[in-house]
Amino acid sequence: MKYSKLVLVIALAATLINCSGPKKEEDKAGWDITIKGKVGFPQSGVLTLSEIRQDTLKPKEDTIHVKSNYTFDKTFKITQPGYYRLSFYGRQFVNLILDKSNLEVNADGNAPDGFSEVKGSPDIDLIMKVQKMIQDAQGTPEMQKLQTDFQAAAASNDEKKITEIQFRYQDIIDKEYDKVAELIKQQPASLGLVNMLQNNSPLDKDKYFAVYVAAADKFTGDWATNYYGKGFVQFVESLKRTAIGQPAPEISLPDPDGKIKSLSSFKGKYVLVDFWAKWCGPCRKENPNVVKAYNEFKDKGFDILSVSLDRTKEDWVKAIAEDGLVWNHVSDLKYFESQAAKDYNINAIPFSILVDPNGIIVAKNLRGPGLQKKLAEVLKK
Repeated sequence: MKYSKLVLVIALAATLINCSGPKKEEDKAGWDITIKGKVGFPQSGVLTLSEIRQDTLKPKEDTIHVKSNYTFDKTFKITQPGYYRLSFYGRQFVNLILDKSNLEVNADGNAPDGFSEVKGSPDIDLIMKVQKMIQDAQGTPEMQKLQTDFQAAAASNDEKKITEIQFRYQDIIDKEYDKVAELIKQQPASLGLVNMLQNNSPLDKDKYFAVYVAAADKFTGDWATNYYGKGFVQFVESLKRTAIGQPAPEISLPDPDGKIKSLSSFKGKYVLVDFWAKWCGPCRKENPNVVKAYNEFKDKGFDILSVSLDRTKEDWVKAIAEDGLVWNHVSDLKYFESQAAKDYNINAIPFSILVDPNGIIVAKNLRGPGLQKKLAEVLKK
């Protein structure tokens, strides 16, 4: 299996997991695993296995000597599943997930983008299988034709055709995501599961929220005190605060004139709470779609409360005027430190939720024609 697509996945897991610490590892007996393999182009020096972690415990590190026939093997004692990086002479790095299985790691060993493969790791096998499922779905002849048709429709500004293609594309991908969800449901608690769902998931966290909750429920026993297991459970708990079906957290912030506006004051209407900023390119690109939806549904019980994550009032009001956003705006001009951003667990924008007349979240991150379609559905009466 080619390793290049796995590097970022594991690196992200190491930096994003909650930083609460595990029990002291010296209190655990641990177990032995063996790592063996072969180097295609051996260099001078040794291989180094380093633990990747972000808590206060000292990362483990050990060396491996390559034999005269270019093979290597060494047994290590570990006390909990973890993320590791195997360095081939400082020239090539292979990220690993160590648990109960012995591994075979083969690599060129002489270049960062050289060939590498990992055998015997259920965690990595799961990640690679999911990635391949999505890649295969996107590479079918039908999907390639849709891409060609989309480019042609965009060139001729055929909005109706563009919308049809977008919905068809999403239907096909959603079917593959459903297969991924079924695969994930069958998996036991593991670092592979944590890594994929928490940091690089192809699954929409709202549509497949039940999959996340079911996965978190598996992290019991030893996993309940495991550094990564606890972090994943906490991550899923944080998702519950803004899950579809939950009451939307209150927002009370000043508008451009300094007057406080609250989300609760919009009860009785469907409200799009839209987090954006002048500096956010994707947000500005999406604004024409939001304007279109507002103009179509503003007289049918729909309103918008835009929350800016800008740093200066000048940038904020300038972007409002430039994009013609003639609805309600609030901001405390604190970037991602905004209280609203914290309450909604926002670490990237654009981000939006649709709130019903009772203040309940009914949809999230509706984009393009998806927003108009949802509004037509809920406001059809």
